[in-house]
Amino acid sequence: MIKNWRVLKEMLRLRFHGIMVFRLDFFGPFFVDGSLFLVQLMAFSAIYANVDTIGNWGEGEMMMYIGTYSLLNAINMTLFFFGINGIPRKVKSGELDLYLSKPISPLFRLSFEQISPGSIPLILMSLCIIGYGMQMTDSTYLEGEILAYCFWIVIMEILYYELEVLIRSISLFIVTTANIEQIEAAGLSLCMKLPGIAFYGMYKLIFYLILPYGIMATLPVQSMIGEMNGKLALYGITVVILFTILTAMVWKQGLKHYNSASS
Repeated sequence: MIKNWRVLKEMLRLRFHGIMVFRLDFFGPFFVDGSLFLVQLMAFSAIYANVDTIGNWGEGEMMMYIGTYSLLNAINMTLFFFGINGIPRKVKSGELDLYLSKPISPLFRLSFEQISPGSIPLILMSLCIIGYGMQMTDSTYLEGEILAYCFWIVIMEILYYELEVLIRSISLFIVTTANIEQIEAAGLSLCMKLPGIAFYGMYKLIFYLILPYGIMATLPVQSMIGEMNGKLALYGITVVILFTILTAMVWKQGLKHYNSASS
């Protein structure tokens, strides 16, 4: 753990040094992510302009939901998206060899070597939207509810990370994962607009278990507004544990299956 922390600090130092050499790499994401955030809000306004409620959620809860999904995505973009997203390319080019030859977990290095501080403003804007949604509900939120929300944000961010790693680990077995990544993008786009409470039947099976994007922002909001019960909490934690095990298995088996491009 101490070794990983030292490596992480060194990677951060090198990353910030490299970004500041080319200032556009630092300030560019501020504009791109800020524009994406505004587009998301406009899409929300267009979709829900004539809708009063979805299930038992009003506009305030939906605003919290949009802010929560944006928060999860912003943390993902800041910490590990750009590193994890490069796995298929590194597998195809053989660059993964360099990671396997170093005395540190290759997945750890891949995850955090491309940290993007340009996405931090989106985190702050997401928190503002969540706070605005909380005000719209006209409810008083206790410290315990806020702590529960923070707990589920951490848990769901882990699930987000695992799903990204799992999908890109498939590149260790097949030639391209482009089609699978398109499914991922479609699922994320849909669940960013609709909360999990809107899914029923087959759709709930897909987005609550097979591709559990539907629970990532739904459960944190439910914990905040008092809709979380023991059964739902147990389900959410179980899904994260199952995907943790599945991701670890697929990654380890993938590394055994991996043939260097130079061999």
